[in-house]
Amino acid sequence: MIASVKKIWATEHIRKKILFTLGIIAVYKLLSAIPVPGVNVGLLELYTEKLNANTQLAFFGSIMGGGLESFSIILMGLAPYINATIIIQLLAVIIPSLESLKKEGEQGQKKLNNYTRYLTVPLALAQSYGMIYLLNTLVGTGTATPIIDTKDFLGTVLPAMIFITSGTMILLWLGDLITESGIGNGTSIIIFAGVLAGVPQHILGYINAQNYTLLAFLTLLTVAVIYVIVKFTEGYRKVPLIYTRTGRDERSYFPIRVNQAGMVPIIFAVALITFPSLIGQIMARRSSGRVQDIGNWLVANLSMQNPGWIYIAVYALLVLGFAFFYVSITFNTKEVAENIQKRGGYIPGVRPGTETATFLQKVSDRLNFFGGGFLALIAVFPYLMTKINDQFGLFDMAGTSKIDFLISGAGLIIVVGVILDIIRRIDTDMKSFDYKKFH
Repeated sequence: MIASVKKIWATEHIRKKILFTLGIIAVYKLLSAIPVPGVNVGLLELYTEKLNANTQLAFFGSIMGGGLESFSIILMGLAPYINATIIIQLLAVIIPSLESLKKEGEQGQKKLNNYTRYLTVPLALAQSYGMIYLLNTLVGTGTATPIIDTKDFLGTVLPAMIFITSGTMILLWLGDLITESGIGNGTSIIIFAGVLAGVPQHILGYINAQNYTLLAFLTLLTVAVIYVIVKFTEGYRKVPLIYTRTGRDERSYFPIRVNQAGMVPIIFAVALITFPSLIGQIMARRSSGRVQDIGNWLVANLSMQNPGWIYIAVYALLVLGFAFFYVSITFNTKEVAENIQKRGGYIPGVRPGTETATFLQKVSDRLNFFGGGFLALIAVFPYLMTKINDQFGLFDMAGTSKIDFLISGAGLIIVVGVILDIIRRIDTDMKSFDYKKFH
């Protein structure tokens, strides 16, 4: 391993890419420390403490690569862009003109990327407005000394929205720079950096609380789960294919991954499962009577702060359901079957055309059940472990509210996916470099 690292570092163009990527990450971290104009800087420390206590917002901020901790200009991170990407993918299934762009190759993809960026701007404005009011209401310091004055819309809120939207677009630009001149996919690298940024604080929390036994257990468990995630991420089913060409049969296969949806189902589920408790908190604080009772029930049963079995079950089912939903949109079995048939191929024992599409759909559904189930297990693991620990008292919980991996389960999937992508890209660059030496 050390020899491989030395060889990579000795390759000049790869070394330049790595240094460039690290430089962009440093710029990103600098931006995350610049607060939004109009924020009460004197209350940032108290705000950070309350934010860290609100697990759902802290978790959402970490997986989006944002700057919630300091109410920074990249407050929303890449969340609007991710949402815009998902919306465009959904619209491409409904709108024929967008669907045709997907089939036009690189040029069509460029147009779709442009549409995604255009949509990101209004989404970022809308989401920044909601997030400003949400943070002020839920983790602010009260109406007497708010973290930001939401009563002055034109003088404070609107400029803050513009700065936050600009921050998201700057992050997109930095991501594009990494994609073009650095190592790996730029947006993934930025989210990856945001996830890892919270790890040292997480570890220090266990050390300060002297929970060394729990820290050692979670370290070993994190390593074990990383190994399993790698296997699931890289695992796929080989569907055998036979192509009839030039009078002879050529054998090949069509790979279908176990984890076809990647991280998207957890992002969907987190966004959806967060809303009931947030709405419930607002209803409980601002209403009375039946509305207040509904708000209290939502907070009690669907809150990430105090997750019960209802929350765990709903969260797991949402992840599994969104896994099937997303794959049904992105993996078009009819189109794949047509392409195989056009190239003169067929699956042994399966008729070309409709039967091939049905067969591929069944294989995809079976694999997606295991892949989506695995994602659901990773997502709810911290809550299950906390419940088990509360029942049997396996570990001292002093200084922590729940048992989690050193990196959140959702964050682990991001980290593993990004690292594997970087390894593949470096390996390709190394082979290309070695090949060029012979010319």
